[in-house]
Amino acid sequence: MVKFPEASARMYRNIFVCRKCKKKMKSTARKINLKLLICRGCGAKVFRPVRKAKT
Repeated sequence: MVKFPEASARMYRNIFVCRKCKKKMKSTARKINLKLLICRGCGAKVFRPVRKAKT
């Protein structure tokens, strides 16, 4: 799907998904690891990286 690195960076870099409500949020990995980011939808502090599409 992604053919060049600029598009890949826009789609996948620093984007995380809430494990409870599946809302996408943009943040750094450091904030995720320290649990400083709170989900806007449900208030959870548990996130995962967004999955890359298979080609």
